[in-house]
Amino acid sequence: MLPDPLPAEFEELLERRRRWGADTHDEVWEGVCHVTPAPSMVHALVTAQLTVLLTPLARAAGLATSAEFNLGEGEHDYRVPDLGVHRAPTIGAWHPTAALVVEVVSPGDETFDKIPFYASHGVDEVLIVEPEARTVRWLGLEGGDYREIDRSHLIELGPAELVAQIDWPA
Repeated sequence: MLPDPLPAEFEELLERRRRWGADTHDEVWEGVCHVTPAPSMVHALVTAQLTVLLTPLARAAGLATSAEFNLGEGEHDYRVPDLGVHRAPTIGAWHPTAALVVEVVSPGDETFDKIPFYASHGVDEVLIVEPEARTVRWLGLEGGDYREIDRSHLIELGPAELVAQIDWPA
């Protein structure tokens, strides 16, 4: 937590990060900036595979896939999932919802803390991939809360099938 207004040194750091493009994973949670580093190589390798695996299935269902995007109403409260599947992608920086968000867990990250935010924004499904444990959890939104599901309601895939298709990095 930092005081408001931010110290000049911190403002300078944030501006340098913006210029370098190092802030693409940063998020703002109810006005609080969460500075996150780029993902590890294991995270990046799994995310790349998920893009390849999910894109044809999303297209077959009439959906579109994206890399990281800003899920939220604006710059004061948003999250950046690793991948998204969208019914009708919007142009612009802020996207109020998605059909499916994908979170690849890295040690010490805030993946599980994002779940209530996704529910409040009507994200139908959340796919959580944990490379260290080599597990996949697929959550479906039911009555405002997420419950684990055995198969996506959006695309022709379930968590057990996906686990078998991922070439898990060592």
